[in-house]
Amino acid sequence: MNVAEAVGQTLARFGAGTVFGVVGSGNFHVTNALAASGARFVAARHEGGAVTMADAYARVSRGLGVVTVHQGPGLTNAVTGMAEAAKSRTPLLVVAGEVAAAAVRSNFRVDQAAIAAAVGAVPERVHSPQTALADVARACRTAVAERRTVLLGLPLDVQAADLPDAPAPASARARAGRVPALPVPPPAAVAGLADALQAARRPVFVAGRGARLSGARDALADLAGRCGALPATSAVARGLFAGDPFALDVSGGFATPVAAELIRGADLVVAWGCSLNMWTTRHGALIGRNAAVVQVDVDAHALGAHRPVDLALIGDAAETARAASAELQARGHRATGYRTPEVAERLAREGRWQDVPYDEHPGEDGGGPRIDPRTLTIALDGMLPRERTVAVDSGNFMGYPAMFLDVPDDDGLVFTQAFQSVGLGLATAIGAAVARPDRLTVAALGDGGALMSVAELETAVRLGLGLLVLVYDDEAYGAEVHHFGPGGHPLDAVTFPPADLAAIGRGFGCAAATVRTPDDLAAVAGWLAGPRDRPMVVDAKIARSRPAWWLEEAFRGH
Repeated sequence: MNVAEAVGQTLARFGAGTVFGVVGSGNFHVTNALAASGARFVAARHEGGAVTMADAYARVSRGLGVVTVHQGPGLTNAVTGMAEAAKSRTPLLVVAGEVAAAAVRSNFRVDQAAIAAAVGAVPERVHSPQTALADVARACRTAVAERRTVLLGLPLDVQAADLPDAPAPASARARAGRVPALPVPPPAAVAGLADALQAARRPVFVAGRGARLSGARDALADLAGRCGALPATSAVARGLFAGDPFALDVSGGFATPVAAELIRGADLVVAWGCSLNMWTTRHGALIGRNAAVVQVDVDAHALGAHRPVDLALIGDAAETARAASAELQARGHRATGYRTPEVAERLAREGRWQDVPYDEHPGEDGGGPRIDPRTLTIALDGMLPRERTVAVDSGNFMGYPAMFLDVPDDDGLVFTQAFQSVGLGLATAIGAAVARPDRLTVAALGDGGALMSVAELETAVRLGLGLLVLVYDDEAYGAEVHHFGPGGHPLDAVTFPPADLAAIGRGFGCAAATVRTPDDLAAVAGWLAGPRDRPMVVDAKIARSRPAWWLEEAFRGH
């Protein structure tokens, strides 16, 4: 057995049940070894799509994502997706071929380790046949235990070498899946948190990615009920408190008017695995001037990174919440706090974007009417099954599907926006759909992102995914149009002639429809009725005279 075969077998043994990638000569043998060992290989059409599929798969399955790529250009094609995964702390293993050390003139030679480090990934390598299995174990352990994106380089000469006969040490296999003990703050720190909760009259919790990853919903809901807090989430953790009548949904630029008002009125804001960055706090405007701020995070570097905090605790969100609940229970403390009948009534009436009145702004062009994106999304929300996954690309449109389409839980929104790259949404949806085939997956894209990633429609068709590809088509990079247009700048570089995206979808084998009015959604209803054995592309010609409501706030960060 050579090293490439042994690495593939070992990765499969470590739990690589589904692997994404684009195969070239440098990863051909290791990919075949993975498949021969029982892994499902999902071939993408571009490495950028493959790594984003693996990222989304890891987020939704809550396991290790694995992707294989060729050396050199195979890796550089994947870099944007790697940057997104690294910034999102996705446990992702990128297995890449690598030029042999002696091949100094190879056209594929680039400093792959430096490329990985530059985007925040951890570079690792299979150094020799003697260390190969231990090297794989170390890379997997780093990805899983530290929640990092890891590049595992496989030099071609090492891949081709025979593996020594000695079996891998049992301890190496065991270490790959070991999860470290969850940190809990010391008793004095927990007591300080309890003091702050006990003193608060209007507490608000903001749960982020860390709270979602720690499975903190029940612990936070119990603590919120005990101290009278209103729970909210960052965008990436949306759905964590679905069904809670006191939940505020998302904090930040996507917050409803009532949620923003209640968060601003808090006298205590506790961030649970949430960085409190400019998006989640509207550049600090959602934190009241006299509000105390507490931050709980397993990463010490995250504490106070975006704004000063009054109390910082290093700890797992779920375990810290349980410890604080126990402390308050021991004190005999239970308070109504912000959970009053009046607040419950307001949230029932105004707590969803679908409930916020708006003046409809339809449009018109040479091809006919154009639909208001709010009207479009609200109509679709009523048509789609409740069990759904919504994957959102980046752009002016993104708030409409992210907030007007309800999600059933914290797996329901896959929000690959840590790097804010346009063009990741379709691959995100494919990875999510592979991870959760029991749910309808919606890929919500702008026309720019759809055309950037259009090759992956073939992947979705080949896999037989019942994927709804919803394109908010304004024939432009809308964020730039609405940001620079009012200043009188020329917009020729960011506007485009009409494209028949429905026809393009049909060319790939998708069902398709063009939507200009609510009546045109009848075609979507027919597809939803079944059998949904192929994707459907909806080319929604949206009104484009006004920016999305969150855009002005968002561009303050640029």
